Formats: sequence, structure tokens, C-alpha cells
Amino acid sequence: MATYEWTPRKRDYLLEARKENLPLEEATSHPLKTISVVEVKSTEKRGTPMKGAGASKAVKTELLDPLSSALEGSDPLSMFAAEVQTQTASKTRSSSLKQTKTGNPSDDLDETFEPWNAKKASILTKYSTSEKLSITTSFLSASDKERVVIKAVTATTVTDKVRNRLEQLDDFEEGSVQEMLNLSQQDYVNRIDELNQALVSAWDNDQRVKALKIAIQCSKLLADTSVIQFYPSKFVLITDILDTFGRLVYDRLKEKAMYYPPGSGVPVKLPDNFTPDQVPESAKETCRNWFYKIASIRELIPRFYVETAILKCYSYLNQGEYTDALKRLMAMIKGIGDPLVAIYARCYLSRVGMLIAPTISDHLMPCFDDFLVSYAQIQGDYVQNVLAMQKLEMPKYLTLFSPALDWLLQCIANRSSEQTLMDVLQKFKKHCKSALLLNSIISAFKPEYIAVRAVEFTEMIRESEDTGFPKHLLHRTLGLCLVMTSPPEEQKLTVLNEVWKAVMKLKNPADYIGSAEIWIEYVVINFKKREVNTILADIIKHMTPDRAFEDYYPQLQSVVAKVVTHIQDFSELFALTKFLPFIDMFQKEAVKVDICKTIMEAFAKHQSEPTNDPVIINALTFICKTMHDSVNALTLADEKKMVSHLISNFVLKISFGKDFEQQLSFYVEARSAFTNLDLVLIQLVQNVNNLAIETRRVVNGNHSRKTGNFVRACAAYCFITIPSLQSNMAQLHLYLLSGQVALLNQCYSQADSCLKAAISLIPDVPKNLYLDGKTRSSEPFLVEFIYNFLSTLLAVPDNPDSGVLYLLRGLLNILQNYTWEQSTDTKVQIYTRVLALLSATSQEVYLYHVDKVDANDAMYGSDPKFLSEVNAICSTLLEEILNHLKTLATPETFKRQSFLALELFNTLICHGDMSQQQSFTLATNLWNLAQKHGQNDTKQMVRCYDLVKRKAEATADKALGDLVKRLPLDSRA
Repeated sequence: MATYEWTPRKRDYLLEARKENLPLEEATSHPLKTISVVEVKSTEKRGTPMKGAGASKAVKTELLDPLSSALEGSDPLSMFAAEVQTQTASKTRSSSLKQTKTGNPSDDLDETFEPWNAKKASILTKYSTSEKLSITTSFLSASDKERVVIKAVTATTVTDKVRNRLEQLDDFEEGSVQEMLNLSQQDYVNRIDELNQALVSAWDNDQRVKALKIAIQCSKLLADTSVIQFYPSKFVLITDILDTFGRLVYDRLKEKAMYYPPGSGVPVKLPDNFTPDQVPESAKETCRNWFYKIASIRELIPRFYVETAILKCYSYLNQGEYTDALKRLMAMIKGIGDPLVAIYARCYLSRVGMLIAPTISDHLMPCFDDFLVSYAQIQGDYVQNVLAMQKLEMPKYLTLFSPALDWLLQCIANRSSEQTLMDVLQKFKKHCKSALLLNSIISAFKPEYIAVRAVEFTEMIRESEDTGFPKHLLHRTLGLCLVMTSPPEEQKLTVLNEVWKAVMKLKNPADYIGSAEIWIEYVVINFKKREVNTILADIIKHMTPDRAFEDYYPQLQSVVAKVVTHIQDFSELFALTKFLPFIDMFQKEAVKVDICKTIMEAFAKHQSEPTNDPVIINALTFICKTMHDSVNALTLADEKKMVSHLISNFVLKISFGKDFEQQLSFYVEARSAFTNLDLVLIQLVQNVNNLAIETRRVVNGNHSRKTGNFVRACAAYCFITIPSLQSNMAQLHLYLLSGQVALLNQCYSQADSCLKAAISLIPDVPKNLYLDGKTRSSEPFLVEFIYNFLSTLLAVPDNPDSGVLYLLRGLLNILQNYTWEQSTDTKVQIYTRVLALLSATSQEVYLYHVDKVDANDAMYGSDPKFLSEVNAICSTLLEEILNHLKTLATPETFKRQSFLALELFNTLICHGDMSQQQSFTLATNLWNLAQKHGQNDTKQMVRCYDLVKRKAEATADKALGDLVKRLPLDSRA
């Protein structure tokens, strides 16, 4: 292939821009609005004459333009319209919901009503035991099973059938059971789970009596208090089985209750909101049979529990059955002697009642009254003997009542008025001033009701009988209410003084911090910093002796979280003299770092305005330094990223306004404090560059001696900081950015140093980068950087002491020796871009300039020696490219050869002088090479051909016109 010389085309950029501008038109409608097209289609059949207007049909079609599809309604006008539509639709939905509200049982519950399912997990976790348990059942697992033999009796009448089943129940009760001893808690839970599975399996196999037997056996387990501290958890496990049994019976009856709607001879299933009138008599009879079977159970506790489990089935009988049944079952519980067993029976009755008939509450207050009567038994000989035998203390025993009592009172408090609370408190004062009961009352009723009587409740706490139930738990529960709803203004201080007087006297650190953790939030919400500081000081005083704080880090962390959540003014927060000493109590590094994160997250969330408060800066610098120092080689990447973001946010929020020197001093101190985090150092470099730009904006680009020295100091800061980064790619981009900023501020030597540093760093770029959890080749990122770098070089003036285009020459030398990936043409593609740059540097006036900076067009003024140097570089690069094209002469590389030839052709058309014979011949040869092997996309070739043709017509360039005639086009196009 012959040698060619590159001759740049002389260009007038302003004239080209004017020719390329499209005429402007005023928009009369939303430019992104969906286009609607109405198409008229004929609807008559072929051969049928048209009959009036009805013979055609208008079809509306919506066409989405590409911009609308891309934005998906996210442009400002569409967003505004969508917001209006959303508000209108929301109002329509709300009114429609009000009109169509159904009788869902949950609609009759308070918003704050906590369902039983939400309580189960905490009960099972809290009430555990290491004691050995026993279980009595005829349905044991594996070899321990003793199967009940079902007698095969031919029943001729319904009476015989019922008698047969009752005999089977009697057989079960008389000796078909056995006891398993020495079970661990987990084994016990496994056995209960097996019973649940056995119940479902028996039911699925139509063994109704067996299923009932399992339900009875499970109910009997609730009479056993041999391991009393496990009783609440056992109650949860057993009643789950009973709930399953009740659901199976109810669903079975509903399946059988097919009825005939009026005027229809086809039976249908009962609707969800059926009435007893729709239930056929046969289904009612089956339902009564279930209740008759259960009524025949001899023992009180299984009879009560199993009937309560199928209580919902009364809906098949009569409308008023629920009320009567709940009252009767409530009266049955009076026969249960053990007060703990009795309160949980009342809990189950109220739980089922709230589930199936939440509007019926006649049985709830009598249940509470019966509890008050039975509470006296706790001090009786029976309970005392049980506690003595099981070596259980009274405080621990009383806490076993809490889940059931809390639930019962929550049911009473549901949708209740303040009068209900007054009635309950009156009974409390009259019959039972138990701290246990008062705690449940405070937990159950609305915080609003409690808050208006806050002082009265503190007095009741002081006068309550704390036998077995510590008063600090009462103070904690009261605090939880008052945090949700503040008491009247005149009561706030009185309540705090009364409560804190008692809290301060607590000697046990666990009891103390349990209350202080709650009440600190009450103080932060309702008082000034003086009171908050006092409480923090008191906590420090109580938790410091014997380093007690080491055992209560979670509670102390909660205190800090509540303080920073409610004190959103950080100048006020750090004005608390005891806050930082409080932080010093966290001496375990991991915990201290978590606390620092909590504070910095609150700062990021609440500090919306920049600050220069020295107290805030010093305190947060200390906190950020603690987080920074916790990062080491073993720290996870996500953890390091989180810490970096929190510190970077702190750096961004510090502003000294127009005092730029103070701002730079802060960044210098921050650099020395946070040397190990790349993201923070990157943020600091960005901030300093922004500071230099802001300085330039203030002086309008006309630097004085002082501002000139300052922006040079900023450039020096960046130049010194960037090498400490671990990421080579980050260094490259920041060197380029800092060089651009320095050039904008007319700091020529600093810009020169940054750009030279970037060039010298290219060989050190690793071949692979680890990004977003994946290993990727660094070559695409490096190429992107080089293209950006080349575009910057056009505006950079040469250093007179370093020769023509010395930065570009240095870059080309580095690229020449760089080891590129095999089977790629990256170097040649970059050379092609360099040819375009060199063509731009040959123009009399460059396409763009840096303000107040003379580029090479002004320095050299199209000097022939300069242009000769440029042309020499162009010729060298062109020769390199053409030699590379020669090497791509195998079938495996034809595609690459065609692509590169077309790319060089396009560059030559845009930037080369076609009036030169060598350029003309080269363009023709490149075009032929591009389509020689048919590897390039034919559509792309056609577009390139059309581009040359339009350019020839627009510029009236004879050489381009001649070239168009000489360019053959593949016949496939």
C-alpha cells in the first residue's frame, strides 16, 4: 500500500453551526403528548350494501412517540398532570371505600389493637424452661404410640350412631392414654406439633372421633401446672391445635350446609355472610351433635376449651347464640380452682370472642371481675405450696399472668370510652391494688386516656402493692404511654419528678437502665437541654460503678438513638455537656462504632443546612475519626462504603461561607484525619476543586494576587492528595479534573503538572477492575478517559520550554508501549481520534477555548513550523493505522479490518482535505476496503454514503462531489 500524508481541512466552525441549526417553531401543544389517530373501518360484509352511517366504525389508536416511551411520564408537565389525577382518584377511592365498607370483624377493632398472632412469638421466647416436661396422650410418636381401636359397630339409627361415638370417647377416657416423661422443651414442642399433624391427618381420613379425642387430650394438658413457668408457652402451643380443630369443624359444617335459594332447585354453598335461616335443618342437626358430644366430656377444662374452640359453629344455629354461649362459658370458668389456669381460660374465651363476635363484650367485664375475686387465691396455701415445690419466687410467678391479663384488658379497652377506664380503675382501687394489674391496665388502654391522668397514675403506682411485681416495671410501662402521648403541660414536670425520684433509688443496674431507657425519650420530647443533661448525668453516675455499662450496651445505644432522633439541632445536642462523656462509656470498639454511625445517620437526615459551628465540627470530627479508625484490611466492602458515605456527608455539610481560606483549612484537617478511605479523599478533592471554581466565580475570572495564590493552593492540595488514593482509575479522573480546574483559573504550571501526572499513570492501570461485585476489563474505562483527555488537550497551551504538543507526544509514547488486550484494535481507534484532534489543532481558530486562556491557535498563529510538526505527527499516525490494517488480512479479521477502514474513512471525510489527491485516493481505497468483504452493515454503509453526498451538496465542495461519483455501493444496499 502506498504511503499517504494527512492534510487537515480548513474549517469555519461558526458557519457550520449556523448551517446545521434547524428552524425554531413555537409549540402549540404538549410535545410529549400521546398521539391519537382515528381510523375509520368499514364493518359491512363483502357483497352487502352499506346501510347508512352504521356501516363504518371509528377505531381510535394511540401511538407512543419515542420520547414519551423513554420518559414514561417523568417530564415536569406530565408529572404535574399525573399528580392531579392521582389526588382525584384517591378522593374517589376513599369515598367509594366508605360506601362499600363491609362487616369485617377487624373493622370493629381499634387501630392499636394488637392481634394474638403478633403476641405469640414473644410469649414463646420469654416463657421457656430447662425443666423436664411430661405429656399425656394416646397419640405418641414412633414406637411410643398406642393406637385407639375404633369399634366396628353397625349403626342402624342416628341414636345408635351417637351412642357408639360416645362409647368410643368413654373408652379413650378410661385407659387408652399413656404418659411420656422427661421431655426437654424442644421435645415437648415437637410432640405438640405431632399432635397437630395427627389431628389434621385424622380429619382428612374422616376419623372425626379421633380428631375430637386429640383435641380433648390437648385441652387436658392445660390443667397441668407441674412446670408452671412454661405454662404461657404451653397455652400458646395447645390453643393453636384447638384453633385448628375449630376451623376444621366449622369448614366441614359449611360444606354440608348446601341450601336452595328462593326460586331455585339447585343447591349452592352458603355465602360468607350467611344467616341461620339459610342453613338447612340437617346441617343444624350435625352442628348440635358436635356440641352434644362435647357436652358429654366429663372433665371441666377439656369440655370448656373444646366447646370454645368450635364456638364459631353457633352461627349455624340462632342469631343470639353467641351472647348466651359466651356468658355460659364465662360462668364455667368459675369452676377452675387454679388462678393461673383460670386467667388463661378467660384469655382464650375473650380471644375467640374477639375473633368471631368483636361487637359482643358483655362477658368481658365479668371475666375481669372474676379474676379480681380469684386473685386473692394467689396468697393462699395451694399456690404457695406449688411455688415452694417448684422453687419459684412470687415475682416470677406473677409475670406468668401478664400475657393473659394483658389480653383480657386489651379486649375490654377495645373501642372503649374513658368511662371504661374509670370503672376499671375504681375496681382496681377497691378490690386489688396489685402492681401486676395496674401494669396491664396501663398497657391496655389508649395512651391518650393514660396521659391525661398521668399524675393520678404515678400516685397509684406509689400506693400499689408491689408484692412480687416490681414498681420499676410499672414506671417503664407508664413511660411507654407518655412517650406516645404527652401529658397536660401542668403535669409534665410533676410526673417526671415523681417517677425519677423512684428510678434514682434503684440499685440494680438492669432495673435502673430499663426505666431510664424509656424515660429519657419522655424528657427529650417535653423538656429543654438542662433536664436532658441532668438525666444523662444520672445515667452515667449509675452505670459507671463496677463498669456496669459493659453489660447494658444495647440499652445505652437505645438512649443515644432516642436523643439524636428528637434533638435535631446538633448545636443544641453538643451543647449538652454530658453527651460526649455518655458516648465515652461505649468502650467496646464495635459498639462505639455503631453509636457513631447512629449519630452520623441522624446528622445526615436532620442537618439540611450547611454549618460552621465549631462545636459541631469538633464533635463530629471526633466521631468520624472513630469510624475511620475502625476500618482495616478485614473490613467488609459494604461497611467501608457506608462509613465513607457518612463521613463524606459530614464534609459536604460544613461551609464557612465566603471565608474560603477557612474552608480550605478544614479540608486540610479532614485529609489528615481520614487518610484511609478513598471515597472520602475523592470527596475532599472534589470539594477543593469546587472551592477553586467558586473563587473564580466571585472574582469573575479576574484573579488578584491573593485569589491567584489561593487557587494555586487549591491546585496544590489536589495534586498532593490524589497520589494517596488506592484506585488508579480514580487518580486518573481526578488528575484530569484538577488539571481542567487549574487551567480554568489560569494556573498553567499546576494544570501542566496534573496532566503530566495523569499521562505517567496510564501504564500503572490494572488490566482488570472489580466493580459492583464483578471483575471487568479496565480497557473500556481507560479508552473513555483518553478520549476525554484528548478533548481537553485542544484547549491546553504548550509550555514554551517543552516543545510543540509535548503533552500529546508524551501520551502517544505511553500508548505506543502500552500492552493492549489481544484481538482488539483499541490503539488504532485511539490514533484515529488523535488524527481528528490534530486536524482541530491545525485550524486558525479552535472550536472551543478556556476563558482567559490563550490556546495554541493564539500562541502559534498558524505558524508554518507548528503546522509542519502537526502534519508530521499525522503522517506517522496514519502510517501506523494503515500498517495495522494490512495485518488484518485473514478471514478471521476481515470484520475488524472493515470496521476500522470505515471509521478512518469517516474521520477523513470530516477532518481531511479532499482537494488533495492523496486524501482523495486514500478515501476511495478505504471505502473499497470497508465493503470489500461484505462484513460491515449495509445500512451503515448507505448512511455513510448519504452523509458524503449531503456534505458535497451543502458545501458545494467539488472534491466531495467527485468522490461521491467514485464511491461504489454494494448491490445489496
